[in-house]
Amino acid sequence: MKQLVKVTRGGQVTIPAEMRRRTGIDVGGYVEIRLEEGRLVLVPKQLIDKEQTWFWTRAWQAAEREAKDDLHAGRAKTFDTLDELIADLDADETED
Repeated sequence: MKQLVKVTRGGQVTIPAEMRRRTGIDVGGYVEIRLEEGRLVLVPKQLIDKEQTWFWTRAWQAAEREAKDDLHAGRAKTFDTLDELIADLDADETED
């Protein structure tokens, strides 16, 4: 997809609506701009609140994938009551 756009005062360009829609760029959103082999490349980016950065660490995301895999493979237990959960945890401790 190509489209010719004009550079305005201050170096501003307008990203065409269809391109914004297809790339998920919203008003107020951010893009990273890079120079690659004489071309400008725009990459949509999202800012993460500092208090949420732990969730996006490699270690946490690996644990998320592991948990998801466990759920899909049926390696999970469900409990109807908190007492059942605690009893199961206590049983696991006595088995160790």
